[in-house]
Amino acid sequence: MSPPGSREAFEILLIEEADSWFEYLEATRDLRPGRYAETEPWAWARLQQRLRGIRRRRSRLLPAPGAEAA
Repeated sequence: MSPPGSREAFEILLIEEADSWFEYLEATRDLRPGRYAETEPWAWARLQQRLRGIRRRRSRLLPAPGAEAA
């Protein structure tokens, strides 16, 4: 059994993950080739940073492996 509110927290993290991808796409869309080469590494690093944070928070919501519901 999951703690109260964990489903809502999980859904919020899913929304934040989708928002991260949209931010990346918006930052890299419709750029001139030279500008894309400057912007894309920054946008990718920002995306990866946000996704790491989301994975870390999501892992706190999941029960530990081997833990049994009492």
